[in-house]
Amino acid sequence: MRYGRTAAWVGVGCTGLAMLPLTAGAQTRGVVELFTSQGCSSCPPADRILGDLARDTSIVAISLPIDYWDYLGWKDTLASPKNSALQKAYAKSRGDREVYTPQAIVDGHSAFVGSDRRSILAALTAAREGVATRIVRNGSQLNVSVGAQPGATTADVLLIGYLREARSHIGRGENSGRTLQEFNIVRSLMRLGTFTGSARDFSVPISSLPHDATNVAVVLQTLGQGVITGAASLPLTAPPATALTSSRAL
Repeated sequence: MRYGRTAAWVGVGCTGLAMLPLTAGAQTRGVVELFTSQGCSSCPPADRILGDLARDTSIVAISLPIDYWDYLGWKDTLASPKNSALQKAYAKSRGDREVYTPQAIVDGHSAFVGSDRRSILAALTAAREGVATRIVRNGSQLNVSVGAQPGATTADVLLIGYLREARSHIGRGENSGRTLQEFNIVRSLMRLGTFTGSARDFSVPISSLPHDATNVAVVLQTLGQGVITGAASLPLTAPPATALTSSRAL
């Protein structure tokens, strides 16, 4: 899927991913949303796969920790009831009512077990055109632009703030005693407006994002929790010094 240019640091490629050339003008090719939980013993392998995907800057890969397993003995320190509601909305939109962890949603419509790397990667190779979407930083502001596409399905323009990485020591529940590593954890979701086919521009103050947001993404999603037709991402802080980086824009 080609969504438009993304301004981003270019990270190290990871084994098993079909990488696009990391050159100026490369485009976002898909969005992966992982519904996960610190209280789920099946989730750490899926978290690691999401971490691998997050290193490919042609993919917007984010995790959304849910809270419905908190009763099992461990209250997820990163979970939000909004993420649980979002997952249920996806199930309703698809009509299958399947809500579980780990669950990966690709481009807003295809659902897979979050540890099923092969199926997730196969879904990301689907060839279809998207709406040109861009996000750049201008001082204390984020500028979002969506290109014109006459006849496009009406979509919400969403701004997502996320934390690049977190480590949590789990004291109880199915993962008791383990230290879990999670990646690209959603900390906020803001609706900027509606896209109806005409070009749109938005300006958002960085101060409106949570203090722990290290990255942002803009996502174009058809109404009713439908298909994602555009996306781009941008780091707000530099990656750790141990990562190989480039300042070239995608």
